[in-house]
Amino acid sequence: MNINIETERLLLRELRSSDLEGMFELDSNPNVHKYLGNKPIKTKAESKIILDSVLQQYQNRGIGRFAVIEKASGDFVGWSGIRLNTEYNMNGFTRYYDIGYRLIERFWNKGYATESGKASLDYAFNTMKLSEIFATTEVNNQASHNALLKIGLNYIEDFYFKQEQLNLRWYALKNPNL
Repeated sequence: MNINIETERLLLRELRSSDLEGMFELDSNPNVHKYLGNKPIKTKAESKIILDSVLQQYQNRGIGRFAVIEKASGDFVGWSGIRLNTEYNMNGFTRYYDIGYRLIERFWNKGYATESGKASLDYAFNTMKLSEIFATTEVNNQASHNALLKIGLNYIEDFYFKQEQLNLRWYALKNPNL
């Protein structure tokens, strides 16, 4: 995989082993994990497992989340992008593409989730030619809800995700070009 997507302020590229520090900063923050089951990681070894999992997704599925880099500073912001989900039955779906993002707290409230989400959605529909994309967010995560609506996804319904014991919102969008 060789992804290089540029937006006005961001560069989206495949995650690399060198992103370990940024991934640890991201996933060790309890505020980042507030709506993800409150399970922040505690060690860089845990970050490496997550990072290696995404690198394996690139090989096995041809897609995985992208690193988000702030162009002005070169800083690792977090991740965004498309993933082929096959691990869980999510609201009745067992194999589907979803869009998501997770940003380091100091980059919140800058519009980066929306900006990277729009670029990822464009990639999903215009490069990958996906017919439909889905997303989820925890029902109380209003910022994520707003970002998903801003990138164009449609809120469908709330549901309970038993595996993680979370109340989630389900979103979908059909490719308007097909």
